[in-house]
Amino acid sequence: MRSLLFLLQKEFRQIFRDTAILRIIFIMPIIQLLVLPWAADYEMKNINISVIDHDHSPYSRQLISKITASGYFILEDYTPSYNQALIDIEKDKSDLILEIPASFEKNLIKQNESKLFIAVNAINGVKANLGGVYLSTIIQNFNQQVRSDWVQLPRFNPVLNIDIILFNKYNPLMNYKYFMVPGILVILVTMVGSFLASLNIVKEKEVGTIEQINVTPIKKYQFILGKLIPFWVLGLIVLAIGLAISWLFYGIVPVGNLLVIFGFAAVYLLAVLGLGLLISTYTSTQQQAMLISFFLMMIFILLGGLYTSIDSMPHWAQMITKVNPVSYFIEVMRMVVLKGSGWIDIKNQLLIVFGFAILLNGWAVLSYRKRY
Repeated sequence: MRSLLFLLQKEFRQIFRDTAILRIIFIMPIIQLLVLPWAADYEMKNINISVIDHDHSPYSRQLISKITASGYFILEDYTPSYNQALIDIEKDKSDLILEIPASFEKNLIKQNESKLFIAVNAINGVKANLGGVYLSTIIQNFNQQVRSDWVQLPRFNPVLNIDIILFNKYNPLMNYKYFMVPGILVILVTMVGSFLASLNIVKEKEVGTIEQINVTPIKKYQFILGKLIPFWVLGLIVLAIGLAISWLFYGIVPVGNLLVIFGFAAVYLLAVLGLGLLISTYTSTQQQAMLISFFLMMIFILLGGLYTSIDSMPHWAQMITKVNPVSYFIEVMRMVVLKGSGWIDIKNQLLIVFGFAILLNGWAVLSYRKRY
């Protein structure tokens, strides 16, 4: 224990002596947590639409008013020609085209049905998909409103009227920040832990101090613990700062117990720090360690469920997420922060991440050699 304490003293002095590392550890996550949630918005607004109204009837004008009043669409052009609307699409001025036929109101009244034409600019797939869904939903609501206005007694029985009341469980206001901030905080903690840990042993190699450590009677596990514990502590501090920022700037107060979050984070940091130390034992320069860490972080982020639902991924991608520790922490953070989940609810994720920690740190100890 005395040897380990000396190693920890050395590591903490080395960290706090380097102002660049301190900026990476504390300032970078704070700035990113303040900026990223505002940009990572699932809700699509300001969708430009071109309308071609061949009917010019009260119903067509009512539909157009309903679309523009929704808050999602901006009426970019009101033109009598489809070719002109298509030019707006080609010039990237419009995202959607809505064409209302000349017999829209007539067919709707006499035949109880009418057709509309929607063309979507699918260069931006996300915007096209959401814009098409928003517009279809507005048209369906308009259709229901028209049908309800036509229904008259005695055919209409008020007793049979069905009222649907929607309630968004766990996030009643559908505030996307409540969904994104916990996930972004996981990514920042992961970056601080794995990235800096991967540079740790490599830096010792580059400056030559690793040779002095190799000739000492320090055991391999003591050396690995001396490298792991300081960043484990700093990772928990970054998590605490991130939770404080979430509360101060976004009003996010975890529904669950903070001890559950920090308990899981403590085990999770052991896993990602072990991965970083494992990378550093196999690389000889900081550049190599940075490139490998960047490669793994991209996979962890894109296949972690932060921006894309894991259930909507292909089967092979879902299998990769099974060995992605980031996906488990993102899931746990959202469960505890939004649902108030406890230890029993996250026991499976905890056991899996604990297995990652044993595997990666054990591998790091075995792969470290006291001769270079």
